[in-house]
Amino acid sequence: MTITVTGATGHLGQLILSELKGHDAVRAVARRPEAIEGVEARLGDYDRPETLASAFAGTDTLVFISASEVGRRDAQHRAVIEAAVEAKVGRIVYTSITLADTSPIPIAPEHKTTEALLKATGIPYTFLRNNWYYENYTGNLAGTVEHGVVLGSAGNGRIAAATRADYAAAAAVVARTDGHENKIYELGGDQAFTMSEYAEAVAQRFGKPVAYHDLPVADYAKALEGFGVPSAFADVLARSDAAIAKGALDVVTGDLSRLIGRPTTTLAEFLRRL
Repeated sequence: MTITVTGATGHLGQLILSELKGHDAVRAVARRPEAIEGVEARLGDYDRPETLASAFAGTDTLVFISASEVGRRDAQHRAVIEAAVEAKVGRIVYTSITLADTSPIPIAPEHKTTEALLKATGIPYTFLRNNWYYENYTGNLAGTVEHGVVLGSAGNGRIAAATRADYAAAAAVVARTDGHENKIYELGGDQAFTMSEYAEAVAQRFGKPVAYHDLPVADYAKALEGFGVPSAFADVLARSDAAIAKGALDVVTGDLSRLIGRPTTTLAEFLRRL
């Protein structure tokens, strides 16, 4: 069985490829296939639809990693799906978002559209609806510790986040085993946390006071812009926090730990590894 992984040079794609090492036939598809070592790599660019069908040829299971550019996913994902149909891909495993069909998070509609398009193809699918990554919050961890502040608009909303590595392990299991056809998995950590609890965990890990400051959505967006985040994306992040405050990511199902055969990585464990 040939497994093809798209977006293979991205953070999640690299981890999935690592999990699939040793499988009989693994192929990577990326904009820069020359950057990939150890497996067959083909050029496949979501923004160049003409590159995709040939990249997917001979694929039994396609691990379709969602694009990262907010606002551009509809066209990019449609190109991937049309190419998968043309290449007669046997099954598609798609990385989606928690409760994609009902979520108020601003990026959810793009995933909802993609899921609908995938269902319409008639190709067997599996939707991996990933919750947030811990890594979403630790990109500027040094600054967080230095200033002792975590900013947001998530209130007391709980987030069932997990590590990228845990999500990658689940994707690899689904890709290489049977019994996942036309199933939807709501993936996330075994224990959800609030942003105040996140700040407390960072403080404990580094031995310095860190507190969570909850801001109105507009103020948080302005703060993000002040840190260099583009205005449109800052607005998406701030409105995502507002949705989290209402419970959008407080979804603990156990699907992730069942797929990977172990408990998900705790926040404290993750922070210890940094």
